[in-house]
Parts: sequence; C-alpha cells; structure tokens
Amino acid sequence: MNRMTATRTEQQGAVAIMVGLTIVVLVAFLGMAVDLGRLFITKSELSDAADACALAATAELNGAADALDRAVSAGTTTGQRNKVGFQGSAVTIFPADITFSANLNGAYLDKTAAVPANMKYAKCTLPQTGILPYFMQVMGFGAQTVTSHAIATLAPGITNCGLPIAMCKLPTTTVCDDGTASDAMGMCKNQWYCSKFTPGGGTANPSACPGYGSTGNFNLIDFTPPGGGASELEAIITGAGQCNLNITNPVGQTGVQASLDKAWNSRFGYYKGSLNLTNAPPDSTGFAYTPSSWPVLPRPKNAYSGSAPNGAPNLTAARASHRIYQEENAPYPANLNLHGYTNSTSADLTGRANRRVVVVPVVDCAGWAGSQTTPIVKFACILMLHPMDRPQDPLYLEYLGLSDEPGNPCASTGLPGGPGSVGPKVPALVR
Repeated sequence: MNRMTATRTEQQGAVAIMVGLTIVVLVAFLGMAVDLGRLFITKSELSDAADACALAATAELNGAADALDRAVSAGTTTGQRNKVGFQGSAVTIFPADITFSANLNGAYLDKTAAVPANMKYAKCTLPQTGILPYFMQVMGFGAQTVTSHAIATLAPGITNCGLPIAMCKLPTTTVCDDGTASDAMGMCKNQWYCSKFTPGGGTANPSACPGYGSTGNFNLIDFTPPGGGASELEAIITGAGQCNLNITNPVGQTGVQASLDKAWNSRFGYYKGSLNLTNAPPDSTGFAYTPSSWPVLPRPKNAYSGSAPNGAPNLTAARASHRIYQEENAPYPANLNLHGYTNSTSADLTGRANRRVVVVPVVDCAGWAGSQTTPIVKFACILMLHPMDRPQDPLYLEYLGLSDEPGNPCASTGLPGGPGSVGPKVPALVR
C-alpha cells in the first residue's frame, strides 16, 4: 500500500512537470502569434503611410529649384495623416526619411544633397521603433523595430479627364516667341493661343486675335458625336471633365453653344443662373488674364508662373492669396463686360481644387474637312486664362506643354498606366 501511494505521488509530480512545461511552450507559441501578428499589422500600417508619402512627394518632382522642399513637405503632410499601432497614434515622418534619386536603383539622397532638376524617384523609409512585445518579453526579447519602404515616380497615365476643347496640331516648324522651335505638336510652351470660335459658338473674328493666326488654334468639341449638345458640354465643364479618354478616341466639332459661358465661368468662381459653388466648384482663384490685365510684350505669355510689368499676380501667386475675378474696376482690369453674374469671395475660393489647369485633347483639325470626326493624337495641359465674355470677343488659353512631359502642371490628372500609356504624368508606385 505504501509503495502504491508513493508511485501515485510520483506520477502526479511528473504530470505537474509536464503540464508546466506544456504551458510554457503554449505561452511561447501564443506570444509568437500575438507579438508577431502585432509587428505584421504595424508594418502594414507603415506601408500605407509610406505609399502615401512617396506618391505625394513624387507629384512635386517638376525639376524646379524648390521641388525637393515641396516634395518633403507634401510627403510628410500626407504620410502623417496615416496612423500606426492599431490606428492608435499618428505616423511620425522626418525630412531624412524622404530621399530622392535620378534612377530607380541608384543612390537615394536627402534634399540637401540631391539636385532637384535630376530627381525622378522619391523614396519614403518609415521605421517604427520601441515596440515592446506583450508575451515574448518572458523569453528575453526586448523592444522591436519594423520598417516599410515605398518608391514612386511620375509615369504616363492610362486614361484622363479632359474639357471639350481641342488644340489644333500645328506645323512642327513653328518658331516660338523666344526663337526656339516648337514641340512635336507645333506648339510653344507658355504661349497663348486664340480660339477658332466665339463664346456663342460662332467663328471668331480674326482681327480680335492679332498675331495668333487668322483661323485660331483651338475649338469646341463633342466627345460623343453626333449626340452631344449644350447640356452635355455644360455638365462636362462644371464636373470633372470627360473621363476615360484615350488616344484615337474620335471627337467631333460642336455647333453653337450659346449658354456655354455660364459653365466655363463657374471655374473662375463667377456664377449665373442655377450654377453655384456646390454644383459647379471653382478654382482657388478667379483672377483673369487678358492682354490688358497681363500686358507682356510682344504678346502675353506665361501667366502661369511668369511676371508682368504692371505687377499683376501670376496664377501661382493668385492661388496663394485666393484672388477673385477682378471685374471691371479692379487694379488690373480684364476689360471684360460680364453682367448678371455673382462673384465669389476669397473665402469661397479657399481650399478649392485645381480647376483651371486642365487636360484637353490635341487633334489634327484638318481632319474635320473630310469627316465628321477626327481622332485624338495627344493630350495637352492648358491654363484657362479668363472667363468668356461677349460673343464677338476671343477666348485665350495658355499652353503648358504636352501632358505626358515630366514636370507638367497636369501631373495630378489620370490613372497610372503601363509602358504604352500616353496620358498625363501621374504619381505611380514602382516599389
């Protein structure tokens, strides 16, 4: 009996040891599952922040002297909108976390060492340090670190949204105002071009566009020939534009669109009829540029970022201060005669999106001579200079270059595409 009792006691002790060892092993596995899962989630959260950071930084890589400063600011601001630690705290990004390179696999430098004109790629490296394990500390593991990386560049978009305006392809032998040769579409960057039509839809008066060509350089178009009409064009202009456009899409000429001015002018924060700030959002400035408000000789150009002798603000400056359309009695009169409109205030224009720098198709306008339609051959980035005025007056646009050129101002328009894409340059993740 004594031997049986001793044996039972010994067995109970052995079971207790086995249970104890099993519990340790189970806690270790539980710790690995919980703590490693926590690290995986943290890395995923950081990955979202890194992607946002790289895309925002890349959008600013236009080669300008302040491009890298703007890129770091944009990447930091956008990336830090993300959260980490089960969405419990904001991600912290330092300037040194954002680096740049001229090549995907090249050396990445911070903004103090990189050359803005050469940088094509932005990289965000976001570490999260000091992550203390919940269970693995009993196994001797201390604070952990996880890091996420993202690299982005500007790549041609596969589709884009455009206004119902077509720039006419010109002879490639055109000489620009500064004596340089025109681009592949025969046009000159930052040069102004005059319309082939009046705001009422008729043919423009050639004498109203001195030095701009007797036939004009752009026209109203119909994206859905032959079914387009005034209401369709108005909806496109007051909305996001006609989207999912591609090269070779056929477009037609439009007839008289007498009410198109109200839709066009809404992008300047200038309203009439049923349109308002809610159903037709404006740009962040309505300041108008015409030969009288922007008197640059021998003929106006570069209202986007240039300077005028009368001190008028260029578009960049006008946006920063949310300048409204100046009407007739402002310091820099636009010499327009718009009546019956309601002008926006600076507060109305604050925080608005880019609505005057837009994508438009480029077509061979000669193609309309023998056909009802002609295909899109390229996409251009243009600046809407001023509201539409009286039917007999011309309309001016500033050509900002082809939309697939690096650093063009239309870089935020479109969806990333593959190697054959020809839309505007847009930020795209590459790693």
